[in-house]
Amino acid sequence: MTYKAKLGVLSVGALVVIALFLTVGVNGSWDYVFPRRAWKIASIVLTGACIAFSTVLFQTITNNKILTPNIIGLDSMYMLAQTAVVYVFGSGTKLLVDNNLNFALTLVIMMLFAGLLYKMMFQREGGHIYHLLLVGIIMGTLLGSLTTFMQVLIDPNEFLVLQGKMFASYNKVQGQLTTICFVVVLLIAMYYFRLAKYMDVLSLGKDQAVSLGVDYNAVVKRLLIVIAALISVATALVGPITFLGLLVANVTYQFMRTYRHAVLVPGSILLSVIALVGGQLIVEKVFTFTTTLSVIINLIGGVYFLYLLLRENKS
Repeated sequence: MTYKAKLGVLSVGALVVIALFLTVGVNGSWDYVFPRRAWKIASIVLTGACIAFSTVLFQTITNNKILTPNIIGLDSMYMLAQTAVVYVFGSGTKLLVDNNLNFALTLVIMMLFAGLLYKMMFQREGGHIYHLLLVGIIMGTLLGSLTTFMQVLIDPNEFLVLQGKMFASYNKVQGQLTTICFVVVLLIAMYYFRLAKYMDVLSLGKDQAVSLGVDYNAVVKRLLIVIAALISVATALVGPITFLGLLVANVTYQFMRTYRHAVLVPGSILLSVIALVGGQLIVEKVFTFTTTLSVIINLIGGVYFLYLLLRENKS
């Protein structure tokens, strides 16, 4: 099967699950149900694209297929920001209740955190991507500990409100916020297209990329900005989904069997849309909202992550 045929299969699959999500359970009240579901689908497609896109880029520049961008601590920064707002101002503050304001605050904090991390790593000559990963892991642990400390101290009733921010949810997404995110992601994608020509070469490794004339450090720094922006938008919009990127990226590699990012990127995005829309459909129609989408994704992704580790050890 050719790459175009495989992308066609994934496109049909994505359209089918989207059609099912829009139509299942609608009993004549189209004027009320369809706009709400359409905005939810738009937010799912947006976050799925951001997570899949950023994971493929991150795994390419790290040359490691079991890493995700969240390893640099962005998820931990998100949870710390939400917990700090409740700890300092209480659960009734507008910074938490107003979704638009909360999104803007969280996005700015996460981007500042990523920018500070990159500046620390690359401000001197010899800064390396693996140093960034190591510092990211340490910072993620530190931020997680601070978050837990504040959560223990806050009022139990306020902690219940905070719990709603701990898991990804598409029920709170608003149309205006989704539109703003689409514009932001479109600008990020336009910036990436200037770097897309380097991706296939970067997948060969640093030494080969440098020998082929790529300004490795400059390109990697710019790609890291793209990755941080995409993950920040997706996480600030709906919350953390830890293992989604790992899951869809590796399934894409197995399905596509190619190194070409012109195929891998759209393939991973389509798989991500299928996984998220299908998962949300199961959450709403099978589990009737007794669980969250992130719990299902993280369960499947966690098992798949263990499988990848065991497979790597055997090889």
